Amino acid sequence: MAGRNSPWGGGKGGGKGGSAGKSGDEAEPDGDNHGQGDEGTDAPTGKGDGENKGPRNPWLPSGDAPPRRSASIEDIFRSRDPRRPGGGPRGPGGGFPRLPRRPDGKSWLPLGIGAALAALVVLTSFHMLGPKEQGIVTRFGKFSRIIDSGISATLPWPIENVEVQDVRSFNVDMIPDNDNEKLMLTSDKNLVDLSYIVRWNIKDLKDYTFRLADPSETVSEVAEAAMRASIAQVSLNDALSGAGRARLELDVRERMQRILDYYKAGVAIQGVEIKKADPPAKTKAAFEQVTVSQQEAERDRSEARAWAQQLLAQAQGNAASFDKVYEQYKLAPEVTKRRMYYETMERVLRDNDTVIADAPGVTSYLPLAEVRRRSAPTGGDTATVTVDPKEGQ
Repeated sequence: MAGRNSPWGGGKGGGKGGSAGKSGDEAEPDGDNHGQGDEGTDAPTGKGDGENKGPRNPWLPSGDAPPRRSASIEDIFRSRDPRRPGGGPRGPGGGFPRLPRRPDGKSWLPLGIGAALAALVVLTSFHMLGPKEQGIVTRFGKFSRIIDSGISATLPWPIENVEVQDVRSFNVDMIPDNDNEKLMLTSDKNLVDLSYIVRWNIKDLKDYTFRLADPSETVSEVAEAAMRASIAQVSLNDALSGAGRARLELDVRERMQRILDYYKAGVAIQGVEIKKADPPAKTKAAFEQVTVSQQEAERDRSEARAWAQQLLAQAQGNAASFDKVYEQYKLAPEVTKRRMYYETMERVLRDNDTVIADAPGVTSYLPLAEVRRRSAPTGGDTATVTVDPKEGQ
């Protein structure tokens, strides 16, 4: 096989691993040479016309070619595009997939960017505010102006920014916001457990935005300070009674408004309502007994006042009746005397069974008392018989 080219060697005449002029006897006695005797089989190693760099792929074309690297995972899974050299649609350098083109061959990217900018300008330049809302406009973070309800136009973001607030709805804060006791000292050195509600809204949006870090917390602290100052000026009975509560609520509201106006908080206090005013839990039973005793005492006083008014009205009526009788008496004294005498004697002797007739010649006696006694159970009418002493003579 000396005349054949080895698939591992070079071409004609000067291949790698041996030349045509060398026989098997002239082969190098190297142990790595696996050639068989005088057959002159070329070994993978050796020196020829060119330098031997290892076995050559028999499927590649002959000739000098750049060395090839082994295939990687990216090369295996990369989609091949015969129109683009070096791989798939991203090209040899990678990147984003190619976007579709306009009919004139230009890219849609500039138009998309322009449309996005136009939408941003429109959305951040026109603002629709509700009837209860106001907006505060800041230019590069600094206050610019206040816009009212309706449609308003501003410079686009980020030049101007608008923060919308509801300035007419009431905010309600419950103090305390849990079931814990809130004990306060009254003017008579008693403790009272108070819970109350504060209603407020925004009256100056600029001051409210730039002067208050936490509006709800600020209002709660001012309310507690005003309540403690006001409750210290009233007694426990006034704090627990209805009339005392009304005065206390008005005083707390006015005091809170003065404090907030002094600090220019931009808040208007609409009302303060006391929901609970009770003695401390440890002394609540004793206070309830005192309250029951006070209610009973008030009831007794009311009954006494009613009885006194009744007696006074009766006395006034009797006095008015006597005045009328006295006026008639002055007109006819004798007649009035006789009539008053008869009325008095009739009232005295009405229930008397003894009849005394002081007249000479009276021989007959009619037992009127017995007749009346007998006729009373039957419901009959009692008859009154008047006997003239002159008729019996």
